[in-house]
Amino acid sequence: MNIYLMSAAALCAVTTFIHCYFGGKHIAAPLLRASDIHDVPKYTNYFCWHLVSAMLAVMTLSFAWAAAVPEAIEAAIMAEALAVTFLVWGIALIVWKRQSFREMPQWMLFGAVSLAGGVGIAA
Repeated sequence: MNIYLMSAAALCAVTTFIHCYFGGKHIAAPLLRASDIHDVPKYTNYFCWHLVSAMLAVMTLSFAWAAAVPEAIEAAIMAEALAVTFLVWGIALIVWKRQSFREMPQWMLFGAVSLAGGVGIAA
């Protein structure tokens, strides 16, 4: 068992939980309650919210599968590519739109997943 890939899976599972539970409560629910947003962009964003939920769950399973089955390393490589992409985009968006790194903490979550996944793939 690759402990680093399993750590990436665990960190990704925590990220999935944070996204679904806390993000659902503090981001998705207020979005759905907003009356000043047209239904098409509102529900498109809500749809994308669930795409992210599914992607995080698949990434979690991919890291866990590769941790348990070394022949499935390609699954971890794909999950790692996604985690790094989300990390880079998260940081770029914060800088580009002049947001707060503290108020937009997604980069930290994907950074931890990327670090564990990268070490696990290299091991």
